[in-house]
Formats: sequence, C-alpha cells, structure tokens
Amino acid sequence: MTTATGRTLPPATVNAAFAGFLVSCVFAVTSIGVLVGTRDDLVDALRTSQPQLTEEQLQSAATFGQVTFAGIALVIALVQLWLAFKVRSGRNWARIVLTVFTVFQVANLFIGEGTATLPAYGGALVAALAVVASWLPASNAYFAAVKQAR
Repeated sequence: MTTATGRTLPPATVNAAFAGFLVSCVFAVTSIGVLVGTRDDLVDALRTSQPQLTEEQLQSAATFGQVTFAGIALVIALVQLWLAFKVRSGRNWARIVLTVFTVFQVANLFIGEGTATLPAYGGALVAALAVVASWLPASNAYFAAVKQAR
C-alpha cells in the first residue's frame, strides 16, 4: 500500500516480523535477569569444575561470567532492535542480517549442551517465526517496492 506521500507502507507480514523481533529482544533482556537469579548455581558449577579455586576466585569468576553474558546479551538485543526498525522501513540487508543472527541464535541452543534458559528458547522461537514472516511473499513484494522507490 502506498500513502499520499508516495511512501510504501509495510504489509502485515513485515509488521508481524517487526513485532516478533521486538519480542525476541525482550526475551534476550529477560535472560539476563534469569542468569542473575542463578548465581548460586553458577558458583556451584564452577566449584565442581574448578576445585582448586578459592571461594573469592569462584565469586569473581561468577561475577565476570554474569557481567560478560549480560553485556553481550544487551548488545545483541540493541543491535536486533535497531535491525528490526530497519526491516520495517524496507531495508533488505537488515532482513538478511537478522536471518543470519537468528540461525546463530537457534544453533546456540543446540551447541549450549542444555545450558539455555527458557527465555533463550522463547526468544529463538519468536525470532525464527519473525524471520519466516519477513520472507513471505507479501514481505518480498514490500522489500522490492521499497528498493524500486529509491
């Protein structure tokens, strides 16, 4: 659909993909909270795998792991959010990048050896559905129309 100003409006499939990527970002941020809530489990796992570490070293390693994970998750969520807005505005390269990110996100669930959290599974599922929506025929037509209008 084209507005009076000549701007092409995104179809429902692109809007659904956009909403899905936004929800996936929320899941990513939620996973940070889940990790913070499992600090004792992390310390216990470190204690088992690294018995030579002192209690202070175990606590430091757990803190470092949590901060590192939280930082990475936050950066990924912010990049995904930015890319979602680019998809909604018809940028095909953003759709491709989000597809690649989602493939890595889903693959990480299988590589993680059962360490993924429920929000990680939820975020991957929603992102995968958003990718599918972004590649449906109506979405393809939208991206082609936006490209042609430029």
